Amino acid sequence: MKLLFYVSKLYSLPVVQPLVNEADMRKAEIAFIVSARVRRHFPEALSGFQIFTDMRDAIAFNPDFVLCPGNFVDFRLPGIKVELFHGIGIEKPSHYKIRHFFDLYLTSGPVVTDRFKEMEEEYRYFRTVETGWPKIDHILSYDTTNIKKRFNLPRDKKIILYAPTHSKTMESASAILPKIETIMKPEEVWFCKPHEFMNRELLQELRRKQVKLIDDYDITPYLHLADVLISDTSSVIYEFMVLDKPVITYRTLSRRDKGIDIQSVTELRNALDRSLSGPDEFSPQRHRHLTEVNPRLDGSISKGIIDLLLTIDSTQPMGKGRKPLNLFRKMQILYHSYFRKGYLR
Repeated sequence: MKLLFYVSKLYSLPVVQPLVNEADMRKAEIAFIVSARVRRHFPEALSGFQIFTDMRDAIAFNPDFVLCPGNFVDFRLPGIKVELFHGIGIEKPSHYKIRHFFDLYLTSGPVVTDRFKEMEEEYRYFRTVETGWPKIDHILSYDTTNIKKRFNLPRDKKIILYAPTHSKTMESASAILPKIETIMKPEEVWFCKPHEFMNRELLQELRRKQVKLIDDYDITPYLHLADVLISDTSSVIYEFMVLDKPVITYRTLSRRDKGIDIQSVTELRNALDRSLSGPDEFSPQRHRHLTEVNPRLDGSISKGIIDLLLTIDSTQPMGKGRKPLNLFRKMQILYHSYFRKGYLR
């Protein structure tokens, strides 16, 4: 079995890491097609595999499956195109947008599966299988031995992680950042993981604050370090909930009982104190939501995905219908390929 991982963003690497590990143990032939930026920062742990930045090389590799943790994949690549998703963004309309590139959608849990099954009936050319999201394996298996010492953090400090999204209708940074230093306490260490597309002015303001800025593409170690997560409607919330730790959301759009949802920044300090003093308060709600969002928490999601791929004949179509021509999006792919070298859409 030949697998090609299509990775355009650095933050997608932890999504595919456990799949690569599992596929490698099964003796699959593995390669990557990556953007120029991903290539520059490609992790040593994955450097033993073939890494392409030229689409012609990736096409010549002739994969059976192209696994993509993103919204787009190059239609010229041979093989079954598999959507892994770059996050558990179940509240975002874009999470359910069909762009007519993929043959197989691997969903995280029932709330997503049900929506895609309906669209599968409508379009008829793709298949939907609920497997769980592979990054969950990465989070659960992450080595936390002496983690505070490794990050040079005092053992007695509480760690607060702020991870906002960038979407204009969902973001919290414009409200929280101006007040953040009035909320912090001396016995706390605050980290912030800005979204890759955060507004530049907000990012500059963040750099002036007494907050540790996370430049690492993988937020996983900071999920383990943090005692509380502050966010809005970011998919990182569900990643953090896997660790059964308290969440504070700012005007979140749905599932407001997964933690303390505040409507004003003036409520944030009280919400933090409440979360730190009673971290188990919303644990039943967290578990209930995960049964709908990503119920598989046994560390075997990647194993299940590779098991599934081994049952599929990659030379046969996944559905009964035909993909739309999709000319506009195909032209976008070609434009980026020919005029923006090293950029993957």
